[in-house]
Amino acid sequence: QVQLVESGGGLVQAGGSLRLSCAASGRTFSAYAMGWFRQAPGKEREFVAAINRNGGSVTYAASVKGRFTISRDNAKNTGYLQMNSLKPEDTAVYYCAADLLRSGAQNAQHYNYWGQGTQVTVSS
Repeated sequence: QVQLVESGGGLVQAGGSLRLSCAASGRTFSAYAMGWFRQAPGKEREFVAAINRNGGSVTYAASVKGRFTISRDNAKNTGYLQMNSLKPEDTAVYYCAADLLRSGAQNAQHYNYWGQGTQVTVSS
């Protein structure tokens, strides 16, 4: 079992920054890859970024590449998503997820555990 709790969301103006955290418990944190997804009202959940078990490999959605940075601290059982140069279209509920079998997939169906989400709102 894996429990994930996101934090760090909030309201920010366009061009601002936020850092999301994902605190993990249960199974050994370094044993699984992590991903961040987001879901805006009326839209499907979409991939944002993923990182493998040791943090040596990361992938990003084209829409956030160069603005967002995914990282993890296995000693603290915590994953992060640093979001810079935020845009109104980044407004969504952001979820972290655990991928027990792969190195960080882009398909949400490959993830085994999910957090409850944290709201990010970017005003124009």
